[in-house]
Amino acid sequence: MRMSGHLVAAASAAALLITAGAASAQEPIGKGITMYMQMGGTAGDGATLARQTGAAEAAAAFGVDLKSQFSGWAPETMINQFKEAVAAKPTCIEIMGHPGGTAFHDLVKGAFDQGIIVTVGNSPMTDLQAEFGTKGMGYAGVDLYAGGTLTAQAMLAQDLKAGDEAMVYGVFSQAERGQSEKGLADTLEKAGLKVDRLEVSQEVNTDASLATNVLTAYIQAHPNLRAIGTQHGNITGQMGDILKKAGKKPGEITVGGIDLAPATIDGLKSGYVSATLDQLLYLQGFMPVVQCVMTAKYKMPGLSLNTGAGTVTPQTIDALVTLIDGGFR
Repeated sequence: MRMSGHLVAAASAAALLITAGAASAQEPIGKGITMYMQMGGTAGDGATLARQTGAAEAAAAFGVDLKSQFSGWAPETMINQFKEAVAAKPTCIEIMGHPGGTAFHDLVKGAFDQGIIVTVGNSPMTDLQAEFGTKGMGYAGVDLYAGGTLTAQAMLAQDLKAGDEAMVYGVFSQAERGQSEKGLADTLEKAGLKVDRLEVSQEVNTDASLATNVLTAYIQAHPNLRAIGTQHGNITGQMGDILKKAGKKPGEITVGGIDLAPATIDGLKSGYVSATLDQLLYLQGFMPVVQCVMTAKYKMPGLSLNTGAGTVTPQTIDALVTLIDGGFR
């Protein structure tokens, strides 16, 4: 994982300030700061827990009063939660980019006009980050297209070849969020695979268990299917059960996904999941709190961290299980 020079400097400064504060028994530098933060799914789910852990530990270290919001990944809910947060007049708010920059623009501008810092996590809004970056709007999350590409490359390493049939299941229509699936599908196509792109409905986006019937029917209707890719963490966790219900053996269909939910760990160990993108959700929770404090206290501009560091495979999962169970990975 590579951090920008500014981000390294900010993180180092944050660590030194925490240490210095503890040594001199001073109040934490974030005391008096209130932050609302969009966590994404539902509290404690496999695609959200480590983000919660990172945010809570950063808030505790800095003395920030953290208010967590859960949206079930519904873009409209994220917009409504932002309006609720602005009405509370906190120091800063972290939002997710799933609704898109157009939907958020006027609301974000209004927040900054009131002196509220806004930063972004998990899914970027590049235009807004460029416009409001000098005021503290940063980003902690995956370079989405690159993350999808990395997932596809890990799938291709599983003996897929030109001409094989593949399907990518994702939220292609969601503004920049869909770039993750596009990177995955494009990379498979460039390798010569025949790729079908299937849109995830908002119902499935919120309740991943609904993907079971969709994907089981798809697999049964495509007997020559060799690969399934997704960049939806909770759907990734369903893939082992889906393939079993479709009568497939481990490795018969190469599966590439995202995140490290408990069910995904089982899928990796059993061989039903071939590779999953590790987007370091803990940092997606921790770093927006750092951004809030650094901007509120020291007027630092928006900082950018690409958390799409690599993939986890059946060969590498065992070393991470304890950390995943603890809510850190």
